[in-house]
Amino acid sequence: MYIKIYFDDKPVFLCDELNAELTEILHHPDAVFVDETSTPAINAFLHEIKKEQFHAGVMIDTDLEKLKKAFFHHFTAIDAAGGIVQNSDKEFLFIYRLGKWDLPKGKVEEGEDLETCAVREVEEETNTTNITLKKKVGETYHAYNAFGKHFLKTSHWYFMVCPAAQQSAPQTEENITAIKWAHAKEIRELMENTYPSIKDILDIFFEVKI
Repeated sequence: MYIKIYFDDKPVFLCDELNAELTEILHHPDAVFVDETSTPAINAFLHEIKKEQFHAGVMIDTDLEKLKKAFFHHFTAIDAAGGIVQNSDKEFLFIYRLGKWDLPKGKVEEGEDLETCAVREVEEETNTTNITLKKKVGETYHAYNAFGKHFLKTSHWYFMVCPAAQQSAPQTEENITAIKWAHAKEIRELMENTYPSIKDILDIFFEVKI
């Protein structure tokens, strides 16, 4: 089992065992492997991630929860939630933000639960209404720096449905410039210009859904 965290578009895996996928990644000459869960080891690992030639990283501990807690301790944690939304015409909702196709999501507000946040963000970012939340799909993780701090965002994704008759509109103040309802066969083309974490969560969704 593993957790995948993106640093820009480069993945870091926290795992409790090496499977075939992780073993293959470690064959790359610029992959980094750490099998110690100490503060100095994690600090050294984070230093390697900053290097331009860094390809991917793997940290292993038989206690994955202990490893996750130790690694996340080096960041300010942020929770966000969003949706994979399908309408009654079997189309899926995408937004175009900052030059890439994305899914609607946003940060959880104080006192707000994840499900409420997910629906609210879809409504706000796309003007989509009459949404019914069906189930949780999974999480994605992304680390970034801002204002001199290190952040690690956990995005919680939910499957939602809504009627096809929508007056959807982009929330331009959030840098969203377009909305698209796409059939499943169109999604592959959109995924040529998106983030790795969006590809990951859609892979999880369609593996379960179809």
